[in-house]
Amino acid sequence: MPKITPFETLKSRIIEKKATIGVIGLGYVGLPLVHAFVEAGFQTLGYDVDQTKIDKLNQGESYIGHLPSEWLTSWLERKQFKASTDPQVLAEADALLICVPTPLTETRDPDLSYVVSTVQTIATILRPGQIIVLESTTYPGTTRDVVLPELASSGLEVGKDFFLAYSPEREDPGNPDFSAAKIPKVVGGYDEPSCRLAEHLYETAVSEVVPVSSCEVAEACKILENTYRAVNIALVNELKVLCDRMGIDVWEVIDAAKTKPFGFTAFYPGPGLGGHCIPIDPFYLSWVARKHGMSTRFIELAGEINSSMPQYVLNRVSEALNDAGKPVRGSKIAVLGVAYKPNVDDPRESPSFILIDQLLALGAEVTYNDPYVPRLPAMRAHDLPDMASNELTPEYLSKQDCVLIATNHDDYSYDFVVEHSQLVVDTRNATRDVVAGREKIVKA
Repeated sequence: MPKITPFETLKSRIIEKKATIGVIGLGYVGLPLVHAFVEAGFQTLGYDVDQTKIDKLNQGESYIGHLPSEWLTSWLERKQFKASTDPQVLAEADALLICVPTPLTETRDPDLSYVVSTVQTIATILRPGQIIVLESTTYPGTTRDVVLPELASSGLEVGKDFFLAYSPEREDPGNPDFSAAKIPKVVGGYDEPSCRLAEHLYETAVSEVVPVSSCEVAEACKILENTYRAVNIALVNELKVLCDRMGIDVWEVIDAAKTKPFGFTAFYPGPGLGGHCIPIDPFYLSWVARKHGMSTRFIELAGEINSSMPQYVLNRVSEALNDAGKPVRGSKIAVLGVAYKPNVDDPRESPSFILIDQLLALGAEVTYNDPYVPRLPAMRAHDLPDMASNELTPEYLSKQDCVLIATNHDDYSYDFVVEHSQLVVDTRNATRDVVAGREKIVKA
């Protein structure tokens, strides 16, 4: 009787939904992924090094605003999920999906320390019949050149004993139209068996799987998606500055241009780039380009323009206060919104932190309000004082010399904000429908 191979065993367990799905890194990417596989009928387990997170998850408590605690209690009641900081639990999983951070260093080089430490941990428990999928955004070649050697140190053979693939995360936090299960999943395997197993795995839980020829193609796909956005946002940010000098409303220009039914996609300016992807991912591509003797001029220029936007906003605040006969130093400035995008509690790489940091350095008395972020979290790149969100009352607004709209949450009544403020600097065109008090508004 022929011996059943690890490939056949794992394929059968996936198709029959007997496989256990392990997710490493239980944040904005990892938890929605758990949800997709739980809803598909799989047993899941979560691993994270943060004991506080693990304790909350095992108590059915969500620590991410747009991910309801009801999800967690449902997983626990159905006994389809458990979370742990013990790496030994990873041996129980048939599939291990890596969703850990991949930030940049201070010199804008890729920081793969979280990926490397995770894979080294996996190597200690790796067994035949497991598939490892890296989902963290990275440069082309990471899966093959960084992940595989660590896993191979276990003595097991890729494509025979265990399987390896890359599938870039695609998350739009807070957007109910694009849950993890609804977003097509690009999959690239180290080899054909790995790709086929990854296809089988994801097609059980998501709407569509898009197989590509290699890990490198899948890795480059993710970088392209976010570089495309970064470059186009830089274009409209630069246009915003030009339009300001010409006395033209850039938002009206974009609204007019997007009526063209072909050949134009609307992108919008802002106070800078935020989130875990667009401010970071393009520099992974420029870094790997330098390794191959190339310079990526579009990416570098886009980075320069987008990085300059907080300073442009600060200049507009300074000019607006100056017109009111006030210096920045000593002025009371309220920042509305510290999340990187509307209607979520995600502060990663938010330009609001740069604005607060720089305003404090200029001597302003800075406070903030954000209905989704009750207290400023610690951030790697900013050493800000402990600050809590202020209640948005008429008294609070009227005492401010300037109210700076940095994130356009739907929770805000912009008529209310303008009515009770002395001066409003709007970086998001949030006040476009405000009629009364328009003389108080400065676009930035």
